[in-house]
Amino acid sequence: RAAAVEGVSRHGSGTAGGVVLGKSADKLFSLSGLFAVYKPKGPTSAGVLNLLKERGLAEAGVQTNGNKRNQVLKIGHGGTLDSAAAGVLVVGIGKGTKMLRTMLAGSKKYTAIGVLGKATDTLDATGKVTEEKPYDQVTKGDLENVLQKFTGDIMQVPPLYSALKKDGERLSTLMKRGEAVEAKPARPVRVYSLSLQHFQPPLFTLDVECGGGFYVRSLVSDIGKELSTCATMQELTRTKQGPFTLEEHALYEDKWTIDEIARSLEHCTSLLPAEPPHKKLKTEHPGETAVSCEDK
Repeated sequence: RAAAVEGVSRHGSGTAGGVVLGKSADKLFSLSGLFAVYKPKGPTSAGVLNLLKERGLAEAGVQTNGNKRNQVLKIGHGGTLDSAAAGVLVVGIGKGTKMLRTMLAGSKKYTAIGVLGKATDTLDATGKVTEEKPYDQVTKGDLENVLQKFTGDIMQVPPLYSALKKDGERLSTLMKRGEAVEAKPARPVRVYSLSLQHFQPPLFTLDVECGGGFYVRSLVSDIGKELSTCATMQELTRTKQGPFTLEEHALYEDKWTIDEIARSLEHCTSLLPAEPPHKKLKTEHPGETAVSCEDK
């Protein structure tokens, strides 16, 4: 989901409530484009975005004012990461907020650690254990063979605890209230590549490259079922979103300054032309767009 945060006002040109804004504020409000930040494990994606916005405004000396808005700092993110997940979060600022939808449609890469023999209601480590099964019979070869079934164009049932909505409310919110929620129907998703990196039972590590709307949590759970046991996701890191990589482009919190963001925007400009169609699979879904509210 492309999420935008607004509500910070800038009064007049170069002034705020009669106070002259410095060069930092002028620079902040002139920033435009896409860049990436590192989202640590713990906060929500929206929380990270709000902190980033607050840092910029504080440095610029701009006061928030929800009532009188002459000019608004536009900032948003594309492709929500769960609180328990870490990694690349693409941020749009200024006119860049209109480009975020493209980030949802592009491919993403993840590294996930799964645990065999245990299932939870959320399909990850934050949930309650709902089932435990033996996993001693599972070999590395078994796991590698199963992965082939989850590569290419596949059907996937989204998790009940998710940002997908029913009657305007998130399924995760309804679940937490104890309301009955029916599973969403399976939907087509695309997995460009899937490989086993480590296998030390009960733990296994996967590298996944997928399209929009894909849930790594569901993948791990489905792999467990396919192996006649169960599995849940212990950790998740997004290493790439569209052309933005964790290693090269993600700004860590100590770099969240106006100058660093400006440098990053300039550095990332070359990444923004539309990516060519993915070469690993020849077919393209007609009208394939940002179908995901969340990617985990």
